[in-house]
Amino acid sequence: MSIARTALLLAAMTALFLAIGALIGGQGGMMIALVMALAMNAFAYWNSDKMVLSMYGAQQVDHHSAPGLVTIVERLVTRAGMPMPKVFIINSDQPNAFATGRDPEHASVAATTGLLDRLSPEEVEGVMAHELAHVKNRDTLIMTITATIAGAIGMIANFGMFFGGGQRSDEEGNGGNGLGLIGGILIAIIAPMAAMVVQMAISRTREYAADAEGARICGNPLWLANALERLEQAAHVIPNRQAENSPATAHLFIVNPLSGRGMDNLFSTHPNMANRVAALRAMAAQAGMTWDARAQRQNPASGPWGKPPPAKGPWG
Repeated sequence: MSIARTALLLAAMTALFLAIGALIGGQGGMMIALVMALAMNAFAYWNSDKMVLSMYGAQQVDHHSAPGLVTIVERLVTRAGMPMPKVFIINSDQPNAFATGRDPEHASVAATTGLLDRLSPEEVEGVMAHELAHVKNRDTLIMTITATIAGAIGMIANFGMFFGGGQRSDEEGNGGNGLGLIGGILIAIIAPMAAMVVQMAISRTREYAADAEGARICGNPLWLANALERLEQAAHVIPNRQAENSPATAHLFIVNPLSGRGMDNLFSTHPNMANRVAALRAMAAQAGMTWDARAQRQNPASGPWGKPPPAKGPWG
């Protein structure tokens, strides 16, 4: 993603934040929102990754606590020519993963226990390669900052709903903010939706790019394609409680962690899974790869992007 597009996205999120402040508190409210937005952007730049990892109760692991996962990440970063990120595990039964951090030198990748328990080593490698692709493409900073600001927009919108019952100060000197109860409710509904649309614009395009780059890093697009299909199926039946409580972070994950029981499908931050899988399978076909992950474990021949890893027990 270009610097200009990143700046434009942050400007749009900040402008939305300021507009809500103005609607709630007039010029004074807009100035307060401006100060809050500047402080929030600065804080998010340095701390948004730590906030997201803490929100999900992620635990950092090493060769002693999760040798298989750490070895996979080490192998992938060597192929990609990247610095080694910190590796985390999230205690969640839903198989999923995300990456965060302001740049490749300060990056972290996180996988859920559900992902490690349910996927084969090859599929896990495909998933982690996708996350490292986000790091390599420098998507993680904008994705984590967007999550922080989107969450703040939701908070200030709810504030407007509860304190929007007054009337705007007029020439007579009457106090209030002019929203009224109905206006406050509308702001509480529309503002988070607008923030979600901005998240969609960035996340959907970046997922395709990360899929393609992740396939090149791991050496076999079919590993990631198989993993995505299994993750998508599981996400609809296994809830992710942390994500349901913090939907502004949903776009960070490799597949949508939300259950889809409400407005999640309409405002999905992820592209259609069938399209993602089809693109990966087309990539594999173009490279002459017709075997699946199971066949690859039985015949670990070299692929066009490097020799696949040997079959091993995943984490012991």
